[in-house]
Amino acid sequence: MDKEIEKCWEVAIKLLNPSRKELEKGLKIHQESIIWDAYGFAPISSVNSEILKKLIKEGATEIEIQDLKEDMMMTGYVYNKEEQDIYFNAWKTSGVTCIMQNAGEESNLPTVIMKRLARFIWATDILKPYLRKVVTPEEVIIVKKEKINSLCFSTNGVPLTNQFISVEDELRYIKIFYQFGVRMMHLTYNRRNLIGDGCMEENDAGLSDFGKSVVKELNRVGIIVDVAHSSQKTAIDACKISSAPVVASHSACMSLWEHPRNKTDEVISKIADTGGYIGICCIPAFLGMTGDINSFLNHITYVVKKFGSKYVAIGTDNGYLSPNFKKEMKKVSGYIKKHRERWNNYWPKKDPIFDRKWQKTTQVKSLAWTNWPLFTVGLVQRGLTEKQIRDIVGGNVMRVMKEVNSFSHLSYNKG
Repeated sequence: MDKEIEKCWEVAIKLLNPSRKELEKGLKIHQESIIWDAYGFAPISSVNSEILKKLIKEGATEIEIQDLKEDMMMTGYVYNKEEQDIYFNAWKTSGVTCIMQNAGEESNLPTVIMKRLARFIWATDILKPYLRKVVTPEEVIIVKKEKINSLCFSTNGVPLTNQFISVEDELRYIKIFYQFGVRMMHLTYNRRNLIGDGCMEENDAGLSDFGKSVVKELNRVGIIVDVAHSSQKTAIDACKISSAPVVASHSACMSLWEHPRNKTDEVISKIADTGGYIGICCIPAFLGMTGDINSFLNHITYVVKKFGSKYVAIGTDNGYLSPNFKKEMKKVSGYIKKHRERWNNYWPKKDPIFDRKWQKTTQVKSLAWTNWPLFTVGLVQRGLTEKQIRDIVGGNVMRVMKEVNSFSHLSYNKG
């Protein structure tokens, strides 16, 4: 265990203060269970500052620089032995079996979405059998038995041609991305799009008429409808239209902390009615209160008590960052120019997520991705049964994957 992982572990242990019995029971359940992060990031590699500086000196555009930086962060462990050791050590410490991996940039353009997706497909191709792309819940059972790591792909947008020749023509890339391995898609990111309103829009008109067709096509193909970044009304409308479970993969409870990214009780209830779940995230600004591991557990237990343990998961929206990243970025910081704010990065200006001080605080350390085993310990402390805990840490994601697949006309087991 490296120093930063150990420090984060110690912070969480101090906050939880479990008894020896609680700690041992929680770690045992974690080790034996399928742990499926409902939305997160595989461990993130460092950049190579020399390569990045060279590109900047050559006059590269903002998009080129972003693409290279993301490529190195998302695939550096494939070809760098030191980063690979760091990468697999973080996986081992977390005990996570599968991550619903953010593998598509915040966009609706197929050419933009496919960039991140290509990187993760390549990584899983090269690092077989140690890292595997999975497209069915049955495969996750296999990788658990084989003690290897796996990714199931999600995109932060539905791929659209923006040509609008016909509704069917406009939706045809959904099936193509399913064939790439994508099994979950955001209807919206923070802003309004042609599908519906995002969670940061002041006016909430909900799902569009076209958006209803999108939900139906996702159902038909077998892709999970994700309303994590959608407005409250868009989420409710999607639940009404969907014939398969709907999820808010990485969010929290509005009743406990008022934030645009969180979901009201009404939305959570509608999601539960579809058989879906809300994934509680590890972002302090969304959790409020103390904003630490105990606050995170409060959101989980709130859903359990009010709606049932079948309807909550853990979608960390988090990942482990290589300890080499900051020192490499420091070498290149003087070369990077400030650019205009990206269109999709749409947040209220006073949002606590902008207070970068919290990134070094106890809250963040207690919610570190490598602290996953202690999330399970915390659920033991809250008095949940072993069955409830197993559902929350992975079983509910697996159940929803199976159910969404059962509604699909492209189901692998329907011929």
